[in-house]
Amino acid sequence: MRVDLFDFDLPSDRIALRPASPRDSARLLLVQGDALEDRVVTDLPGLLREGDVLLFNDTRVIPAQLEGHRGNARVGATLHKREGPREWRAFVRNARRVRDGDRIDFGSGVTALAGSKGTDGSLLLTFEGKEPVELLLERAGRMPLPPYIAGKREADARDASDYQTMFAREKGAVAAPTAALHFTPRLMKALEAAGIGHETLTLHVGAGTFLPVKVDDTEDHDMHAEWGRIDVATAGRLNAARKRGGRLIAVGTTSLRLLESAADEAGRVRPFEGDTAIFITPGYRFRATDGLLTNFHLPRSTLFMLVSALMGRERMQAAYAHAIDDGYRFYSYGDASLLLPA
Repeated sequence: MRVDLFDFDLPSDRIALRPASPRDSARLLLVQGDALEDRVVTDLPGLLREGDVLLFNDTRVIPAQLEGHRGNARVGATLHKREGPREWRAFVRNARRVRDGDRIDFGSGVTALAGSKGTDGSLLLTFEGKEPVELLLERAGRMPLPPYIAGKREADARDASDYQTMFAREKGAVAAPTAALHFTPRLMKALEAAGIGHETLTLHVGAGTFLPVKVDDTEDHDMHAEWGRIDVATAGRLNAARKRGGRLIAVGTTSLRLLESAADEAGRVRPFEGDTAIFITPGYRFRATDGLLTNFHLPRSTLFMLVSALMGRERMQAAYAHAIDDGYRFYSYGDASLLLPA
């Protein structure tokens, strides 16, 4: 499909620079069939059914933004995807000044050797020393805010907590599964009281989620890969819930992409561990996903293509036009939408 079919104009003042406070007070646009309804996130227990199951991504964002130098040249790096115990792919600013084998000093005793360049333009970094890389990043790294926020303000101490979900446990993401930022302990209690269950899975979100689609046709886009896992017990509980008539509602596109990667043709969720580069566009037949709670996405992005596949492109264009006209806040720290296909 033509990529320009997924374009829309967004005023820059609609981009949220801080999350709602409290988190569950964010606005929620319900898209159910052809209907649009303005709600708030705390309405969620009344919008779902008893027996439904929410799927959360329990990945935890690491301090993946690094600033350093190679000789006299300043170098910035955003870690992208782990390749080994000490190896990470990174998008590097000023990469033309870095050659294979060069040592980059990120300060605080943290250094890395530059390696091969990937087809996506990323550079392989091998961190030196014996300390776990996670500890090195805690010393030298900072929270990797999305570019549309980082371009307007610096990351600060608030982001260390604001950019983590209440489910964050498994370290390895370089971007947050932001739909889950709206959830609070009191909202989870209300959902439990309404008979709505929840499960967690893990998908380590990579910086590739923010890469623009540079081709004219979706068939020519090279989708980034991310590592994920659904264990045997979780897969069994998801299948049992669906068999009882419950719906599986993914919280965030990361949860949805992993769920669909793990599901077979019959819609049965299988245990999964490994990379997924699933690219969902209109025409895709969903296997196990019955609904999605997600934030509002970038124009011409793979994520707007995904929600268009779930609900229909014209319907989502209309929903986004409504959200823009009605003052909804967009992107990672913005408001949410609940998408329930007919």
